[in-house]
Amino acid sequence: MPRPADLPSNTASWQIDPGRAVLLVHDMQHYFLAPFTAGTQPRTDLLTHVTALRERCAALGVPVVYSAQPGDMNPEQRGLLADFWGPGMSAAPEDSGIPAPLTPTEHDTVLTKWRASAFHDTPLLGLLRERGRDQLIICGVYAHVGVLLTACDAFAHGVRPFVVADAVADFTPEFHRMALRYAATRCAMVLPTASVLEALPVRAAVAAGGVA
Repeated sequence: MPRPADLPSNTASWQIDPGRAVLLVHDMQHYFLAPFTAGTQPRTDLLTHVTALRERCAALGVPVVYSAQPGDMNPEQRGLLADFWGPGMSAAPEDSGIPAPLTPTEHDTVLTKWRASAFHDTPLLGLLRERGRDQLIICGVYAHVGVLLTACDAFAHGVRPFVVADAVADFTPEFHRMALRYAATRCAMVLPTASVLEALPVRAAVAAGGVA
């Protein structure tokens, strides 16, 4: 995992506002986590940091949204993804399930995701608009694929994306850092988990309609 000192400089200077933000837990399914060996980095920090973000946002009333592929896509549903990634995951829980510490609750929203970006053919943008939210905190996998493309789409829709540098992971450190450099200079703020948690203090209780 990159350390704060390793992070690229941000072009933007946005500040996270818990009354304007939504947390996106991106593709944290067993199938996508399989490349990361249990009990080692980056999986250890990834799960710890994503869990901390999810728990803090839930405590504050910041909406938590999960993206999750359905598994067992037919060729039409899979489309061009198959040319790069093959048939994809099965719908069995050992593939499509989400690790126990991150299990969505009844208060969370789970979006069925069909392409790399969490905005493609999902109600994510409508959800943000309906709730009056224009900031998206993104954590999960993979940094240079769905995380980065989701950040680019958020930017294009006028939603400020915040990519949590040590709460995303990738196949290699090079892919991970490439994604962070692009995001920081072209479409998002890149911040470590500690800075995001500082921007979401427990004392700043958030009601359903905004900051209390």
